[in-house]
Amino acid sequence: MDPVPYLDNLFGPQSKNLERALDRSTQRHALLVGNLANVNTPGYKRRDLDFNIVLEQERGMMNGVEVDRGSIRIDGNSVDLEQEVMQISQTELRYQTLTEMTSRYFSGLRNVIREGR
Repeated sequence: MDPVPYLDNLFGPQSKNLERALDRSTQRHALLVGNLANVNTPGYKRRDLDFNIVLEQERGMMNGVEVDRGSIRIDGNSVDLEQEVMQISQTELRYQTLTEMTSRYFSGLRNVIREGR
């Protein structure tokens, strides 16, 4: 018997949504770090995770990864170092916020369980 449905019923949809958001932030961070690692690779095309596309992915429509066709340098690389560093910082802040929200959510559940004794 699969225990996951029982966990979903126990923790509610909020925990699943937080889990998905944390997963997407982790995926985006990996893509952005990959962009940074390839800042000097000729022909490299910047990749990012578009959260609007990710929402469609959750409905089974796409893979969520977008190749940026924006400003391309003479060597064909589309990575802007300053932009990547800024995006990584924003993604890290989003991840920290989501982990804090997750912590508070489960603390609230813990308090409800303790009060129910």
